[in-house]
Amino acid sequence: MSSPFQHLTLSNGLRVRLCHAPHLKRCAAVVWVQAGSHDAPLAYPGLAHFLEHLFFLGTERFPVEDGLMRFVQRQGGQLNASTRERHTDFFFEVPPAALPGALERLCDMLANPLLTLERQRAEREVIHAEWVAWSGNAEAQREYALLRNVSAQHPLGGFHAGNRESLPIDEPEFQAALADFHRRFYQAGQMVLSLSGPQELATPAQQFGGLFATGSRVSQVTPPPLLDGPLQPAQIAGQLDLLLAHEALPANANLDYYLAGIADSRPGGLVHALRERGWLEGFNATALYRFDGQALLHLHTRLSTTADRSEVERLIHDWLAFFGTADHRDLLLEHERLQACRSPGALELSRRDEGVPTVPKHPGTSRHPWKLPTPEPLLAAVIPAVEPTPAPAGLVISPVLPASRNFVVLYLRWQAEHLGDVLGPLVERASRAGVELQWTRSANAWQLRCSGAAAPVLAVIGQALAILGNPAPVREPHEPRLIPIRQLMQQLPHLLAPANEPGWTALATGFDAQAQNALNQLLGRIADTPRKPVPPQPLPARWQPCGDAGDEHALLLFAPAADEAAGRLLAQLIQGPFYQRLRSELQLGYAVFSAFRQVQGHSGLMFGVQSPGASHEEIRGHLRDFFARPVPLLDASRDTLAAQFHEPLMANAEVAEWLWQAHLAGNDHADPAILATRIQQLQQPDLDRAWADLGSEKHWLILANGPSPA
Repeated sequence: MSSPFQHLTLSNGLRVRLCHAPHLKRCAAVVWVQAGSHDAPLAYPGLAHFLEHLFFLGTERFPVEDGLMRFVQRQGGQLNASTRERHTDFFFEVPPAALPGALERLCDMLANPLLTLERQRAEREVIHAEWVAWSGNAEAQREYALLRNVSAQHPLGGFHAGNRESLPIDEPEFQAALADFHRRFYQAGQMVLSLSGPQELATPAQQFGGLFATGSRVSQVTPPPLLDGPLQPAQIAGQLDLLLAHEALPANANLDYYLAGIADSRPGGLVHALRERGWLEGFNATALYRFDGQALLHLHTRLSTTADRSEVERLIHDWLAFFGTADHRDLLLEHERLQACRSPGALELSRRDEGVPTVPKHPGTSRHPWKLPTPEPLLAAVIPAVEPTPAPAGLVISPVLPASRNFVVLYLRWQAEHLGDVLGPLVERASRAGVELQWTRSANAWQLRCSGAAAPVLAVIGQALAILGNPAPVREPHEPRLIPIRQLMQQLPHLLAPANEPGWTALATGFDAQAQNALNQLLGRIADTPRKPVPPQPLPARWQPCGDAGDEHALLLFAPAADEAAGRLLAQLIQGPFYQRLRSELQLGYAVFSAFRQVQGHSGLMFGVQSPGASHEEIRGHLRDFFARPVPLLDASRDTLAAQFHEPLMANAEVAEWLWQAHLAGNDHADPAILATRIQQLQQPDLDRAWADLGSEKHWLILANGPSPA
């Protein structure tokens, strides 16, 4: 399969990878810096992660108020960064017109950071808060314990998170080390810039990639062998953890195929065999580490109470021995077909690994009669030719997403108590055909969301409806424990769910006439009663304790907006100042955010804080103080926001979710162009009213992992 990427090297040594894809609605950039936590001086654990944080605090040219984070947020985009063991990533996704502005800010902040002591002192507290949360997170500590199974000489088992003690910012030696790390690694020869989008990309790459200092590749220190003895991770009751160490993988190896193949649930393989025996509740395979030919893989198995642990472990090793020597030609062809039929977004394209799928050998000889799975039939699905069929009463068809996008979406909500999580196996099959299938629960309603190319989506929907028409009893799936603020976000849809009303409702968009007729026919077979959603009612003010108490206080505020346009603009204007005040100035914690959200048909502003030091009462007090500020003033953000609600610039999934929320709110003729016009018509009095309504607390829904203060 030919690569869609074009490669070039700039005069300063920067390697650039470009993916021009006319079908994309957005563009994305990723900068890979070939240096991570293991490249930091041993005396200062966490230095690399600390520097990653400091980059976002502004430069001389772009102060924090006009830096990358604020710019991307104003454009309705997304951004993030991640420090790994031997590399650090910075990435964003924005509308095409915003690429030059975002890329210039990204390159400038990496090339010319302001590393003042005042900024370092404040950001070190954020790093320390992250370390406190990491120290108390059971899953994070479990992974850390697994990493410590490698050789004591290997840096993988060391401490690299960073905290107050490991980052002595007032010492001249630390400042010299910080400046040296930036000089050595944040130069053109040590970086790769990847861009994807529908427009010409070479010009901005050359213009802004040239901001980096000229340099050549720095040889990162070769790590010692991963192993100096057998890998023997500690075991937990009901689980089986196996670690696989590899010392000599090819430099261009892509492990995704191997990991997916190990965990493949189709007949003939390991997962299917364990399920048939009734021994398996969950299985996943992940890469914990990879650098310079080394890789550490983790196989995590959740066992039933009847499982024979030693036999499970034997079967895993037997399957790995078979899988490493089997003939993979048919599966590799299926892998290529899947990559071809998927329609990744700009950010996924920019981050895509171009390596060759790799199947490492595993010691031992297989004795079990394994076989590789047969190709997924859903990949060969075609749109059936059916007679013109009217849409059933419960289905709303939106024309907003045109069929030319080659992306269809069906939302189906079923209000019934007898349904359970019965679609798990089909979710796995759908993913192997490039279809995203979600089956989630809110209160007593179950929601199906199915998206992708029309032919496999219709096939998946047909099989899903057949299963739901005669559901078999299933055990509730195991859910990993979330941090407190995410527990509150998970509970919010349940609290906003409407009263129980039996029946179903659905919305479809993106289907052409032939595919729509096929969908109408499928949905027409649903035996239950179709119904119209009940528009949400105003919320009474309420404090709802939920989630684990824990060592940190988490509070989530949802404030409904009477006017979606004004609420969205207000959220845009205060997002940066809210983050600056509560996270940077007050240093309440690392988990601080605000945004406009639509949940269960309710539109409103959401504010979240998780703090290791401030109490719930103090967090609420800081929110009140912030809302007591003068009303934000109307500025150019209005036109920037309005431009984001232009269907050709909106991500397909974003269009569909907005239409679905409008449907749940009782608006079956929603069009983002109407919202864009309304935003452009906003005046200062509209903002004044929205700000006053927000500060009144009349409809505040507060979720907290503790009781309401007196």
